[in-house]
Amino acid sequence: MREFIVEADGGSRGNPGPAGYGSVVLDAATGETLVETYEYLGVVTNNVAEYRGLLAGLRAAHDLDPSARVHVRMDSKLVVEQMSGRWKIKHPDMKPLALEAGRVFPPGQVTYEWIPREQNKRADRLANEAMDSEGSASSVRKPTSGEAADVRASKADADVRAAKAVAAPGWAPADMGAPATFVLLRHGETPLTPQKRFSGSGGTDPALSDIGREQAERAAEALARRGTIQHILASPLTRTRQTAAAVAERLGIEVTVEDGLIETDFGAWEGLTFGEVRERYPDDLTKWLADPEAEPTGGGESFAATATRIAATRDKLVAAYAGRTVLLVTHVTPIKTFVRLALGAPPESLFRMELSAASLSAVAYYADGNASVRLLNDTSHLRP
Repeated sequence: MREFIVEADGGSRGNPGPAGYGSVVLDAATGETLVETYEYLGVVTNNVAEYRGLLAGLRAAHDLDPSARVHVRMDSKLVVEQMSGRWKIKHPDMKPLALEAGRVFPPGQVTYEWIPREQNKRADRLANEAMDSEGSASSVRKPTSGEAADVRASKADADVRAAKAVAAPGWAPADMGAPATFVLLRHGETPLTPQKRFSGSGGTDPALSDIGREQAERAAEALARRGTIQHILASPLTRTRQTAAAVAERLGIEVTVEDGLIETDFGAWEGLTFGEVRERYPDDLTKWLADPEAEPTGGGESFAATATRIAATRDKLVAAYAGRTVLLVTHVTPIKTFVRLALGAPPESLFRMELSAASLSAVAYYADGNASVRLLNDTSHLRP
C-alpha cells in the first residue's frame, strides 16, 4: 500500500483578509514531491484557509491513489486537533469543511500530526505565493501523469468555488458566467401541515394529502412553463419524493435523492403543535427559541447542526452543478437555511420567514462565491 505525506497551510492577511492556501503531497518512502498546489481564496479567515489547504491536499492525494495511507502534517493546532477528534468543532464556517475533509478518505486511512511552522515551510511558501497573486495566478501542480493533472485541476476549480463562499460581499461581476441556481420547492401539504404540527425527519413520515398532491401538480405545471430546470434532487422523505415525482413526470427528468436535504429532526416534538410543545416542554422550547445550538426534547437536531449539514450540501451541489439550474425539493428548515446562509443573516431570521406548502424560492451561486436570493415563498402558481 502506498503512503503519502500531505503538508498543508493557509493564511489570511487581516483575518479575515486576502487569503490563500498551499498544499504539498510527498511520497512517504522516497520524499519525492508528487503534487504542489496553491490557490488564492479572496477574503476569508486563517482557519478557513487552513482547512481549504487540507482539503486540497487530501483530494490531490486521493487522485493519485484512493487506497493509499495518508499522514497529514500541519502547523495549525486547531485543524489537527479537530480533525483528530480531540477538539469539538463549533464555528459554522469550519464544520462543513471538516466534514468534507473527513469524507475524502475512509475513516482510519488518514492520520494527523502537528508540526512547528519552521517544519512546514513548503506549504507556507505556496500559501504566501497564493496570497501574493491575489487571483492573478491560480495553482501549480506536479502530477505523475497528464490524466491525473486533468482530474486534479477540475477538483481544484470546485475547491475555489466552495472556498470563496465566505468571500467579501459585493455585486457579482459580469464575467462570472452562469451561476449554479437552486430552485427550492417546499413539498405539498400533508395532513399535519394545516394543523401546523412539527413534522421533521423523526416522525411518521406522512405522505401528501389530496390537497398536497394537487399543489405538487400545480408546481409541476409552473416549472414546466418556465422550462429552466435541468436536474431534480429531493429529500428522502415521502412527501418530498412524491412532490418531486410530480414535477419529474411533467419534465421528463429523473429524481436523485439527496440525504442532505432532509428536514430537521424535532425529537419528542414530532406531531405536536407549538402550543402543545409549550405546555409539555416549556423550558426546552424557551432554550430552543433563544439558542441555535439547543436541541428539541429527546435528542432532536439543533438549528446549528442543520445549518452545518445544509452548508456542506450546498458546497457539494454548487461544485457539482456549476452553471446549471437545479430543483431541490425539500422542507421548511432546509429552504430557510439556504436563504439565511445566502443572506448572511443570523439564526433568529429562521423565525421571521414565511414559507408556504408547495412554495418556490431560488438562490443563485456565482463562481466568485457570491450568492443572490432571487425568489422567496412564491405561491402564485397555486392560485385558482
